[in-house]
Amino acid sequence: MEDDIVDKFSYQYPDHRKLLQTEKPFAQILSAAATISSRAQESSAPLAPTLMPSQDNNMDIMVSGFFSCEVQDPAFLNGTYVVESNSTLFPSDSSSSMDTNVAFFKGMQEANMFLPRDNGTGMVDGRGRKNRLEIDGEAEAGMGRSSKQIAVLVHSESEEDTTLKKRLDCLILNGYDRYPGEMQEVLITLDRENKAAEKSIRMRGRRGVKQTVETDLETLLIRCAEAVASNDRCSASELLEQIKRNSSPRGNARQRLAHYFSQGLEARLAGTGSQSYRSLIGTGISTVDLIKAYHLYSATCCFVKVAFLFSNKTIYNAVAGKKKLHIVHYGINTGVQWPDLIRWLADREGGPPEMRMTSINIPQAGFRPSEQIEAGHRLRNYASRLGVPFKFHAIETKPEAVQAEDLHIDPDEVLVVNSIFQFRTLMDDSLTFDRVNPRDMVLNTIRKMKPSVFVHAVTNGPYSAAFFMTRFRHALYNFMVSFDVMETMVPRDNDMRLQVERDIFARCAMNMIACEGTDRVERPQNYREWQTRIQRAGLRQLPLDPDIVLMLKDKVKNQYHKHFMINEDHRWLLQGWKGRVLYALSTWVAEDTTSSEVT
Repeated sequence: MEDDIVDKFSYQYPDHRKLLQTEKPFAQILSAAATISSRAQESSAPLAPTLMPSQDNNMDIMVSGFFSCEVQDPAFLNGTYVVESNSTLFPSDSSSSMDTNVAFFKGMQEANMFLPRDNGTGMVDGRGRKNRLEIDGEAEAGMGRSSKQIAVLVHSESEEDTTLKKRLDCLILNGYDRYPGEMQEVLITLDRENKAAEKSIRMRGRRGVKQTVETDLETLLIRCAEAVASNDRCSASELLEQIKRNSSPRGNARQRLAHYFSQGLEARLAGTGSQSYRSLIGTGISTVDLIKAYHLYSATCCFVKVAFLFSNKTIYNAVAGKKKLHIVHYGINTGVQWPDLIRWLADREGGPPEMRMTSINIPQAGFRPSEQIEAGHRLRNYASRLGVPFKFHAIETKPEAVQAEDLHIDPDEVLVVNSIFQFRTLMDDSLTFDRVNPRDMVLNTIRKMKPSVFVHAVTNGPYSAAFFMTRFRHALYNFMVSFDVMETMVPRDNDMRLQVERDIFARCAMNMIACEGTDRVERPQNYREWQTRIQRAGLRQLPLDPDIVLMLKDKVKNQYHKHFMINEDHRWLLQGWKGRVLYALSTWVAEDTTSSEVT
């Protein structure tokens, strides 16, 4: 259409019936606006100029007059004014004219929503939303507040913590299978709470409305991760706000996962992922809290307990009939694995062997005493009470820096190498393509040790991919399983559940989501990938002991929830929940070790 067709038509046919009919509603609107303006002038207030319609600039006058008139109703200014049929703003004799007027002002009202305005709280964009982009490198206000939630205060042990530590030491060293009266009360209370929680879960399952929100949280997290990956800061900030409104560290499983994953995404968007993770690692978790967390996890979840039993039974069988035992343990932590083994060796027919343990841990930051030194003192005292000769040596360095010669291996000793979920933090090939990577270095060292058995437990997580979105999706689905286990087994108001999720699950998730390069230390792999890597290093996989497997299967079936699974695949003992494999256990020897040396 030509731009001036309307002007030509008006000039040639000034009195045309169709033209007059079309102009009539606009003339009534101008008349109404002029009435408002004249009333305002009579009230002695200097208002907008009187509207004078003209043939050439009717629309310009209408728009300027509308926004210059003072309207006292704040609801009208905010775009929420409802026009009543008897409003004096529209003196008209025709209902159709009234409809036209209402439609016009509604259009102006909608147009007003697209105009920029500042309400004193910050910039507002064209869609009426606060502009939350970073300015001069500073994180926007909403993200700054949430980032503060990531900080963890440094823990200082009080007398109460010291007393509790001693009590928990007694419980650990006496073995969790011999619960004293105090621990029995805890388990009875926990069982009662579990039943109440399961009933609550069944009731919640009948409410179909919440399922949509939970599903949306997963979708929002993936969309937000995509926005972060593409550096779309505006969309990412908006999605983070939505996730925060619908998530909580004390909500259901999906809400809790969304809460912690959003913190990781927020830190990655702000570029503070490494600092946030280092602050969490720097504060650490007290020994008391670790022991309490282990008790909760082992009482409700079979994963760690099964791994410890698998390892201890394998070691006990390996040292049968021998007088000396040397355990090289990567990552001793609190030492909760070993009291059971020490007790079994003390009760062994023919007396216990001489036991030596070498612990290899990465040096800790801060001024706290090393956890492995504390664990060594605890185990030495326990072994002394049971009459088991015990020596403990701690090596604080990176695992790949330890050589076989550093361990002073005695040929008369039964040498066992033990790693329970520790090798996931070793750097992989993605950062060491031009040299031997730390994983292969450690495995080569183990092969040179020629152990009687190498017990290897891995976190089965295919979320160590170099590409962020691939890694994020796998981490999201795998961590959802961990949160679902806690949701099923532990009540939501349990403070220890909150601590396990915050200090263990969320810490790992933060590292995988927010960190890259050498700062990303959480790098779990699939157990079949580990199998290939270990075989390539010159180690041979041993068949699973059928007696140990049968014992563990019976334990899981009789003592734990029906959704826990334990199965076998390619000489790996698999553990999982609802069909998803989370952990895998296996045993190995050096390839050149003879069968007589193995037995």
